Amino acid sequence: MDEVGIADITGFDWAELLETAQTTGVAFGLKLLAALVIFYVGRMVARMLQKGLRKMLQTQAVDKILETFVCNLAYWAIMIFVIIAAINQVGVQTTSLIAVMGAAGLAVGLALQGSLSNFAAGVLIVIFRPYRVGDWVEAAGISGSVEQVQILTTMLKTGDNKQIIVPNSQIMNSIITNYSANDTRRIDMIVGVSYSDDLDKVRKTLEELVASDERILKDPACTIAVSELADSSVNFVVRPWASTADYWSVKFDLTEAVKKRFDKEGISFPFPQQDVHLYKQS
Repeated sequence: MDEVGIADITGFDWAELLETAQTTGVAFGLKLLAALVIFYVGRMVARMLQKGLRKMLQTQAVDKILETFVCNLAYWAIMIFVIIAAINQVGVQTTSLIAVMGAAGLAVGLALQGSLSNFAAGVLIVIFRPYRVGDWVEAAGISGSVEQVQILTTMLKTGDNKQIIVPNSQIMNSIITNYSANDTRRIDMIVGVSYSDDLDKVRKTLEELVASDERILKDPACTIAVSELADSSVNFVVRPWASTADYWSVKFDLTEAVKKRFDKEGISFPFPQQDVHLYKQS
């Protein structure tokens, strides 16, 4: 019997198949390598551009919130184009892929309406800037110092050093109180004295206490007046103005100074009183 090759027995040229597989594998490997190079180089370029944009915004004294938001948005916008270019290099038709991604994006968008509302709220926060990094605010029932505004959330640090992450949509849908927005704040105090005390003496003593504290501003002037004839006391309102940074220290120190000075001057702080009348029946 004549010697017959494998191709003659099976009717299939395995050598040609192996050569084709090798050629295809090498070509695909080169494409995959090129796609990986595009991805890593593109990511490197995106990071470099992000750092350059951040430095440029810092030299322009742009608000920290706007700086972070713009840099992150620019980075991910570049990365989307890099990923599409890398996929196209492998041989995947990006036109149909973009259509599929669009349809999937619509479905995901409907499923993630809350996240999209947080994103939209984050854009509004960046544009209108109701607060800045470092401001002490009260929003969505939370009080704290603004640490960072991200695309979907805002990070607050409370007075007892707890970090709280609040969705941006909840902040924009609530009343925002920014205690750091203005340079000065008014301190509201109520001081009650006895009905038997000399009101002129009380007023003069309060004026001296306010004048002796250099942190209290002369303009606007401090308001000291009788505000109420209460059940057990005559109430004075004391409303000095101070810088926002000195607000709490001035309030605490002035409260302590009032107590010590009133004790020295013999001005009393009345306790709540109630008269009880007893009727005896035979």
